[in-house]
Amino acid sequence: MAIAELIMPKLGESITEATILKWYKKAGDTVQQEETVLDIATDKVDTEVPSTYSGVITEVLFNVNDIVPIGAVLARIEIDIPQIIDAPIASEAAIIDLPNLTLSSNFNQEASILIESSNTEELPFIPTTQTTKQSTGNNRFFSPLVLNIANSEGISLSELEHLPGTGTDGRVSKKDILQYIADKKSGDLPNPLTLAPKPTQVYRKTPPAFDSQQPLEPSVEKSEPIAALPKQSVEIIEMDRMRKLISKHMVDSTHTSAHVTSFAEADVTNMVTWRNKIKSNFEKIEGTKITFTPMFIECLIKVIKRFPIINSSVDGDNIIIKHFCNIGMATALPNNNLIVPVIKQAENLSLVGLTRAVNTLAKEARTNKLKPEDIQGGTFTFTNVGSFGSLMGTPIINQPQVAILAVGTIKKRAVVIETDKGDYIGIRHMMYLSLSYDHRIIDGSVGASFLSELAKEFENWDVDRELKLVVKEQYID
Repeated sequence: MAIAELIMPKLGESITEATILKWYKKAGDTVQQEETVLDIATDKVDTEVPSTYSGVITEVLFNVNDIVPIGAVLARIEIDIPQIIDAPIASEAAIIDLPNLTLSSNFNQEASILIESSNTEELPFIPTTQTTKQSTGNNRFFSPLVLNIANSEGISLSELEHLPGTGTDGRVSKKDILQYIADKKSGDLPNPLTLAPKPTQVYRKTPPAFDSQQPLEPSVEKSEPIAALPKQSVEIIEMDRMRKLISKHMVDSTHTSAHVTSFAEADVTNMVTWRNKIKSNFEKIEGTKITFTPMFIECLIKVIKRFPIINSSVDGDNIIIKHFCNIGMATALPNNNLIVPVIKQAENLSLVGLTRAVNTLAKEARTNKLKPEDIQGGTFTFTNVGSFGSLMGTPIINQPQVAILAVGTIKKRAVVIETDKGDYIGIRHMMYLSLSYDHRIIDGSVGASFLSELAKEFENWDVDRELKLVVKEQYID
């Protein structure tokens, strides 16, 4: 006796794992070669995993709903050694470890090892590289078990394409293919070759070369195509865990809040001028750079205090107004995912304190050092889409908050400047602001007023403002 390993098959170039949906066998059960042992699923396909040998299942290594990597051992089957030695293998050769009486199978392109009977005749359809994920021109999926039965019974791929299925999404199951074969042998079906799809390409009047490896097709006039269409290259990238969470969070937010977005334009020339004036000394003294983000957040907190409804959440029919400002700042990670660390009680921090908090959290986010509490408890979110060159954005509310602010890139533009002595055209640093808010509790007048006040706060930044050192590493405006 020997032990054969049932391996999680390869399901596609970009798929690295699959979820077990259902086990049809348990330890101690007898299983026949090519009999379905379990169903598995990925985000792309659901498929059956057939047994590679006949024998008794001695061990099941995973449970339903377990996520299993490709190539992992799913179960072990006790089999007879003569079965291994006598049976020709359709895929790569099996290796028998005689001292340990253990059989391990090397899976490459094939999803599983298929053992053909010794009296195998010429088969009508054998793909050169058969994988678990088999599809046809009409995007139908066929499991390795169904394909192997079709091969052994002389069923061509064109017949399979027209065979109705009772499985998930019309998938052809083992029961369907066996019933079709039985009906075909009993003469209850018309000639299945008439089911083959008609050619749709433009052809020359030259007959194709005869291929003895292909099944006989209906006597339709065929010729070689005038020109083959170029193959289109695609790349499938499975979402990582964080991207899946972001995706769910964003969709849930749009299903929860009635999103409305208002826009405003702000002249931030004073902010740009002031930062350019102090940034060099600031970095020398504090050891960290001052960006526009802490300046924007400081102005944001001032305006939130005038519009407390913006800093709230909804609980059923109740509105919960927060009298503290935990400001979340959307931060892009090196892998292009997004995370929102939170500056807790930001209303109690000076501009220097906000700068330190912003830089520290951004660095920890990018180096994967954030703690769970660092991304919890936010009451309002700020995102700087301008840092990537975007003019403006329509951000999605970060639940359970009710509003989120996005600022765009700062650009120099010629604008009309109004003064007591008359209007004139000047070059100014301009920026767009956008506020998405929950229309269930925030009306357009409130959202627009908040955004207008915030734009004025940006514009009224004191260009002569000074930061004075009071005690070591502590500054007060």
